Amino acid sequence: MGAGWELGAAAGRSLLLCAALLVAGCALGLRLGRGRAAADRGVLAWLCYDALVHFALEGPFVYLSFVGNIADSEGLIASLWKEYGKADARWLYFDPTIVSLEILTVVLDGSLALVLIYAIVKEKYYRHFLQITLCVCELYGGWMTFFPDWLMGSPNLNTDSWLYFGVYLVFFNSVWVLIPGLLLCQSWVELKKMYYKGTSSGKKFQ
Repeated sequence: MGAGWELGAAAGRSLLLCAALLVAGCALGLRLGRGRAAADRGVLAWLCYDALVHFALEGPFVYLSFVGNIADSEGLIASLWKEYGKADARWLYFDPTIVSLEILTVVLDGSLALVLIYAIVKEKYYRHFLQITLCVCELYGGWMTFFPDWLMGSPNLNTDSWLYFGVYLVFFNSVWVLIPGLLLCQSWVELKKMYYKGTSSGKKFQ
C-alpha cells in the first residue's frame, strides 16, 4: 500500500504541475488575444503553454542532465521527470539523443513560440512563416524522440501500465503532434487565402 500511495502522490504532483502550466498558459494567451478572433485566441493560449513547458520544464531538464542526471536530482522539477522516467527510462539518465533534442527544443522551439506570440499580437507579415517553422520543429522533435526507440523494439518504454503508456507516452506526446498538425493546416488555409486575394487584386489592375 505504501508503494502504491507513493506512486499516486508522485503522479498527482506531476499532473498537477502540468495542469497549473496549462491554466497559466491559457490565461496568458487569452489575455493577449483579447478582442481577437477565437482561432487566434486559441493559438495564443497554446503558444503560451508551449513556451512555458519548453522553458519551465524542459529547460531545467537540460540543466539537470548536464550537472548530473535526473535520477540523482532532487526538487519538484526533478520529481516530475522521475515520474515521466517511469514511462520512458531514457529521461532518467544522460541519453545523448534525448538531451540533444531537448536543447534544440528549449532554445529553438521556445524562442520561436515567443516570437510567434509577438507576431500574432502585432499582426506581423511573417506570422505564418514562423508558425510553419515551429510546427515542423515540434513534429520533428516528436519523431526523433520515439522512432529510434521503436526501431529497437521500444526497450526503454513502459507499455504495461495504462498511466505510463496511455497518459504519459500517448496522450501527452500526441498533443504535440495534433496541435502542430492543426496549426499547419491553418497556415495552409490562410496562405491560400492571401494568395488568391493577391491574385484577384492583381487582375483588377491589368
